[in-house]
Amino acid sequence: MLHLTPDHATRFAAATLSHLGREYPYKMDLVLNGPEDAKPPRAHHPIFHGSFDWHSCVHGWWQILRIARRFPDLPVVADIHARADEMLVPEKVAGELAYLERPYAAGFERPYGWAWLLALHAEAARHDARWATALEPLAAAFAARFHAFLPKLTYPLRVGTHFNISFALILARRWAEARDPDLAALIDARARDWFGQDRDCQAWEPGGDEFLSSALTEAHLMAIVLGGDFAGWFDAFLPLAARQAPATLFTPATVSDRSDGKIAHLDGLNLSRAWCWRAIASALGSEHPVSPVATATAQDHLDAALPHVTGDYMGEHWLASFALLALDGL
Repeated sequence: MLHLTPDHATRFAAATLSHLGREYPYKMDLVLNGPEDAKPPRAHHPIFHGSFDWHSCVHGWWQILRIARRFPDLPVVADIHARADEMLVPEKVAGELAYLERPYAAGFERPYGWAWLLALHAEAARHDARWATALEPLAAAFAARFHAFLPKLTYPLRVGTHFNISFALILARRWAEARDPDLAALIDARARDWFGQDRDCQAWEPGGDEFLSSALTEAHLMAIVLGGDFAGWFDAFLPLAARQAPATLFTPATVSDRSDGKIAHLDGLNLSRAWCWRAIASALGSEHPVSPVATATAQDHLDAALPHVTGDYMGEHWLASFALLALDGL
């Protein structure tokens, strides 16, 4: 099984540093309240105005900070630290917070961007720097949004795109474990309510523009929530997994056009599936019959996607973060 190497880290960091500050092209998540709101990305987002969109910029920062911690002797780390010292500062965070106070901003980046911001804050806190302190008010704001949103989300969001709730809650719960036990408990309760009785998943996926597996992100979340009870739940959820069924979960997606931003999502699907399968195998333990199948399937998905992390901007502005998840976990 492949693991993160200095060569991977150097390649990923170089690609991400090249676009973190690249303002255009940029896809705004913006409700115009008047003509005065028609401003360039940097005016709305003092930190996260690169990498094509807000959430990709956020997890690009997560990625380079993670690489700097994992491989502190790489030559690129000095550049990462310098950029973080310049950008992850209270006055710029205040600008990001101000955006959240705009009318009609309650649904901004919900829930995907919320979760990635919490992951970034958690990573920043693992460094001997002021970055996490600067980001803390922004993390608190998104945690508060999760507290308000989860109780009123009657039905889970099972899609394979940014709205997927399981993926967001995996990231949010990792942040909450040491910082917000009430949020961790709320996540556990909602996950059990939504998914606890799921059986015999048919896995009607992938959709043509999905980068997350609805089935596998759910299983990954439940592995965290259920702990020692996970294997019993998983055996009912995917009872034929040891026989590689449903086959679609074990077959890497085909990507027909990597210059098409939506179709390029499927490279991300292969990477996120690899991440999920590795987590599932670990949670089940080596003696479980699905574990070797899951490990081999993760490798197949990695092999299909890793050569394509860079090459076209429509994938390059975000795929390295998912490659890092696949190779190194959260």
